[in-house]
Amino acid sequence: MPLRDALEMAQDEGLDLVEVGPNQNPPVCRLLDYGRFKFIQSKKQREARKVSRSASKQKDVRLSPVMSDNDIETKIRMTKNLLGEGAKVRVFVRFRGRQRAHPEIAMKVLRKVAEGVASVAKLEKPPGMEGRVLSILLAPSPQQKERERQNKASAAAAKAPAGAEAPGEPADDANVPETIK
Repeated sequence: MPLRDALEMAQDEGLDLVEVGPNQNPPVCRLLDYGRFKFIQSKKQREARKVSRSASKQKDVRLSPVMSDNDIETKIRMTKNLLGEGAKVRVFVRFRGRQRAHPEIAMKVLRKVAEGVASVAKLEKPPGMEGRVLSILLAPSPQQKERERQNKASAAAAKAPAGAEAPGEPADDANVPETIK
């Protein structure tokens, strides 16, 4: 179709003539509202940035080389919750003063935490010193994500109405009193 006819058609419908494939022979064009098209594209880009920002969350859990066991257990529970939300967790021990002379104590603390979350996390970065900080990086394990999906599916199945039964399943008579059977 000639360019002049295409432009007239676009003006008649109140749309814009946009060249989609300039390298084609003949060039491919489309009639569309260009302002709305740009708005939708910017909205998709904002959404993609938001998703990528939330997917790359990294949370920190700070420990001390001289922590009691119950404090470590509390930090393990907190770490498990963060991993359950899908975030990567950087667990670190900050040295103060002369504590830096005994990194083996901090390694014991990190080892306890790593063993405590081993069922829900994988070690992404082994222990390493960065200035006054000894840290590890934990990521949610793929098995944990699969378990969460299964739990959601079973929870959805459990939310079915109480009187409704799946077709082909017998009624559960275990909780019915003998006089009613």
